[in-house]
Amino acid sequence: MKRCGICKNEFAETAAKSAYAEAGEWLAGEVWEDAGQLCPQCLESRARLAMMYLHDKNT
Repeated sequence: MKRCGICKNEFAETAAKSAYAEAGEWLAGEVWEDAGQLCPQCLESRARLAMMYLHDKNT
């Protein structure tokens, strides 16, 4: 179990991930450089917010 760097909840790295969580993983690795440190829920939230507000990465 790991602890999320944003919400501090514990999560299993092997948990099933949605498409939004997978997009959040990409953002974590390529944009914010915190890959492996966030839970699936925070990854999903990051991806949804990026789609709405991070227009330079949506092209």
